[in-house]
Amino acid sequence: MWLTFGFITIIATFINLFMYATSKNYRVAMATALSFTVLTVIAQYKMVSDWVKTGDWAALEDVVPTMEKTLWIITILSIILNISPLLLEWKRNKAL
Repeated sequence: MWLTFGFITIIATFINLFMYATSKNYRVAMATALSFTVLTVIAQYKMVSDWVKTGDWAALEDVVPTMEKTLWIITILSIILNISPLLLEWKRNKAL
């Protein structure tokens, strides 16, 4: 499930940036991308929770340390990419 949410996040982020570049309303795409970013993180958390419930300690030891760093990086990158049109628009309006 997290893979599906992550894929939708990437697509929505590109749509967000494309819509901003073409001067169209990008806010729905931005909200969609950020929402699916959260759903991706929650789905990853559920996967780890399932591993704890089943006692799959090997999976936890192998995956969680790398996954934690990756989720931080991808979440921060998603936030920056998705709010950049807002910041650019704010900067452009402030300069006028």
